[in-house]
Amino acid sequence: MSASPLMNLGVKAMSASYAALQATGHNIANASVVGYSRQQVILATSTGQFTNAGFYGQGVDVQSVTRAHNQFLTGEAARAASLAAMDSARLGQLRGLENVFKTGELGLGQAVGSFLNAFGDLASQPGDPATRQVVLARAADMAGRFREAAGALETLQYDVTATLNASVTLVNALARSVAQVNQKITAFQSSGQPPNDLLDERDRLIKQIGEQVQVTRIDAADGTTGLFIASGQRLVLGADAATLVVQKDRNDPQRSAVGVQSQPGVMVLDANSMAGGTIAGLLRFQNTELVDARAMVGRLAASVGNAVNQQQQRGLNLLGSDPAPALFSLTAPKAVASATNAKDVNGLPLGQVSLVYTSDPSALRASDYDLREDPAIPGQWKLTRMVGGQLSQDPADSLSFSGSSATFQGVQLSFGTTPPQPGDRYLLKTVSDAANDMRVLLTDPRDLAAASPLTASSGTANTGSAAVTDTLVLANPLPYPGATARITFVDNSAADPANPVAYTFELVDATGTVLLSDATPRTWRAGQSIPDSTVDINGFSLTLSGVPKPGDTLSVAPTPASALNSNNGNARSLLALRDAALVDGKTPGEGYAQAMADIGSRVQTARSASTISGAVSAQADAARGADAGVNLDEEAARLIQYQQSYQAAAKMLQVAQAIFDTLLQTTGR
Repeated sequence: MSASPLMNLGVKAMSASYAALQATGHNIANASVVGYSRQQVILATSTGQFTNAGFYGQGVDVQSVTRAHNQFLTGEAARAASLAAMDSARLGQLRGLENVFKTGELGLGQAVGSFLNAFGDLASQPGDPATRQVVLARAADMAGRFREAAGALETLQYDVTATLNASVTLVNALARSVAQVNQKITAFQSSGQPPNDLLDERDRLIKQIGEQVQVTRIDAADGTTGLFIASGQRLVLGADAATLVVQKDRNDPQRSAVGVQSQPGVMVLDANSMAGGTIAGLLRFQNTELVDARAMVGRLAASVGNAVNQQQQRGLNLLGSDPAPALFSLTAPKAVASATNAKDVNGLPLGQVSLVYTSDPSALRASDYDLREDPAIPGQWKLTRMVGGQLSQDPADSLSFSGSSATFQGVQLSFGTTPPQPGDRYLLKTVSDAANDMRVLLTDPRDLAAASPLTASSGTANTGSAAVTDTLVLANPLPYPGATARITFVDNSAADPANPVAYTFELVDATGTVLLSDATPRTWRAGQSIPDSTVDINGFSLTLSGVPKPGDTLSVAPTPASALNSNNGNARSLLALRDAALVDGKTPGEGYAQAMADIGSRVQTARSASTISGAVSAQADAARGADAGVNLDEEAARLIQYQQSYQAAAKMLQVAQAIFDTLLQTTGR
């Protein structure tokens, strides 16, 4: 009879209790560590010893130490955190846009309104030097506000690029760490026991990577984990980690792009394929909201600036300039060649594309445009408006052409002596940069063209009630400078009883020579401008009030130099731009209000999305924590349990020792 089996039982029981106490202590120590998974000792009954009297138990064996881990909940927590990080990054940048589209006296809308309203005072006092100086001051203030807004947008772009660089640096460091942990885990794979702390560390690293860029995780049989981003680009595979880089976008150097460093070069990642992470949120903001904001500010600057310049040059200033000089300088529209376009021997784009504004600033849209070869019609080019960073699907927003020029939505495009090559691609920035360097060109208040080059008057013998309420000059220069138009109303009741008054006209120069004449009666209707749209007498349009009688006449003659100080015809036309539909069918004030509403709506949507995704992420973390986290109350209870078990095992050893001593004493006698 021996006491050794009993001692073996006690030793095994004590070892099992000690192992359980170690695991419990480890859990308690790491209870506050983010991503730590609760560990537990797995025990198994030792195989019994066979005797003729039956099997005697041989105690317990410590089989393994495992962690409480649910792959689904861990993955859901990582994906939710990735989405929350994307929404949070986008919201943070959008809040910066609110500071660009300011309200009240500091906003662009107020500056534009104050400038255009100043022409009302100029119309009241066209020859007053102080009033003219106020107009120039308001113009300088408006141009300064536009430059300030453009500078703020550039600052946001700089911040996006800087944050992208920081995020990419962090991802690269984390990816290398995952690769190193993969290597360590593989080394322990042959032991047959899971390296729990290393597995937790890898899960934490993967979640941190996901907060920067969403990853797809694939676990391999050798214990390693592969990570893939965007549309399947490798980030980590086994013990190898790829390197992310930030570089200029190939189609728009103003923007940044993220790519993977590969052997031939850099594989640029498709921003639209990134569904989560700070990098995705930044790229989405940069490629959508920031592009749209630039276009909205630039379109307002280009529409107002070009409209004012056109009208300014249609008038007469006090210095006798004809035409009058433009009031504003604007950054011209430009075509940006893709980095992949064909190049000459100097590395410059081979194809030449130039852009100029048309005479209709109200046709401009707050967008960039894509120019490439039409895939449906080889040999032709397709111009497509960009909406939200994507090609517009509206047929009205695209134009296919085969010549060397095209006019589209307020811009004329022309190819140079070397046209674009097949496969080339261009980004047309029509208005995005218009506000970047907007400045006032005039320094002398006398340069403001308040006077109209033409003055309309009614014949002294007129018997009707017709009077000219407005003379709008439409051309610069006039088709016939110095000419006088004579309009005569005639009886038209026989030809058109419903419209009994018609008119004829002739245009004569200063010597009385007839330059243009039409004796065929042209029907006149109340509310209709003279001349009608079928003829151009001398680049003007008259608006009448009242009703003319046959025999009445109107004269549109050059404004004399003596009247330049008192004539306000062009000042009134400039003032009319305040209420003109220059911005998407709206007045400048309404256009700016719509832009503010658009940005406000995006901020509100982003705030809601960030709140929701943040709550989902918190719930996912809570679900993972409930399943795999440490509950200190439970661990405290286990400490008591394992302490008692350890004490019982020690008592068993004490009993075995007493039995052994008794046997020795008996044998010794």
